[in-house]
Amino acid sequence: MKVTVIIPNYNGFRFLKDCLTSLENQSTKEFETLVIDNASSDESVTYIKENFPNVKLMVMEKNLGFSGGVNVGIQAVKTPYVLLLNNDTEVDKYFVEEMVKAIEKSPNIFSVSSKMIQFYNREKLDDAGDLYGILGWGFQRGIDAPADSYTKCEEIFSACAGAAIYRTNVFKQIGYFDEMHFAYLEDIDVGYRGKIAGYKNMYCPTAIVYHVGSGTSGSKYNSFKVKLAARNSVYLNYKNMPMIQLIINSVPLALGWLLKWRFFKKNGFEKEYVEGLKEGFATRKKCRKVPFEMKHLKNYIVIEWQLIKNMFIYCIEFGKRKIK
Repeated sequence: MKVTVIIPNYNGFRFLKDCLTSLENQSTKEFETLVIDNASSDESVTYIKENFPNVKLMVMEKNLGFSGGVNVGIQAVKTPYVLLLNNDTEVDKYFVEEMVKAIEKSPNIFSVSSKMIQFYNREKLDDAGDLYGILGWGFQRGIDAPADSYTKCEEIFSACAGAAIYRTNVFKQIGYFDEMHFAYLEDIDVGYRGKIAGYKNMYCPTAIVYHVGSGTSGSKYNSFKVKLAARNSVYLNYKNMPMIQLIINSVPLALGWLLKWRFFKKNGFEKEYVEGLKEGFATRKKCRKVPFEMKHLKNYIVIEWQLIKNMFIYCIEFGKRKIK
């Protein structure tokens, strides 16, 4: 076996039939499926045991979040690749096959992000790989664009871990998903660390996934999600940027937090956003900061350019959505 599909699950019973059935119908059978159940209180575990006996199942005693759950899975498998998949997805017949082909194109590829299409509106994209900008904003490339766009295989900032394949041995070099994150921005963080080490994160347009979105958290914006994302935005920058880079980027990062604060104030989540930032700054030193190595200086310079360029991409895509 070359790849293990790891599905973190927390009370996702309503999604499991579509997700696991689509994996049963793959063009290749050269993979195994492992569900990490984060102490669900619904029928998830019983349903998997009774209806998908070939699916491996690991049941946690408590909810470890996305990061903790997938880390258990990644460290338990022996395949050279792990393919992380959200439970609220349905995958195309050739999904696994195309993802393996994409990551095998070069040993320098750490991760590959799939083409995620909106589950309930299959004429629109959900994600064509994640980008991260100098304002400290991570965003889904191509969201709401026509589903038949973004057809080029190209480098991205990081893979969306909702449907992405990773080279397993690289985690031993750069570290696993940060469990301090629990959930949100953890995929950008691990992709960022991969880039610092000199690896690439790619986008594969032929690996197609239909994604419900916010299947576990329940909505695009809620108190839990806003607070964690705000906190994790502090962790993400503190961990991955050397002090000189933090100083250089301090003004745009502060501007980014200010603009987000105004947005969430308008939408009724000001308190949660501010609490998240406060917690992030108060606890940031508990994070495992990426040690600066001179041999990676070129990578830091390339990343800084990408952070600037990605904000222009965000503005262009945002403008297109507003025009529509």
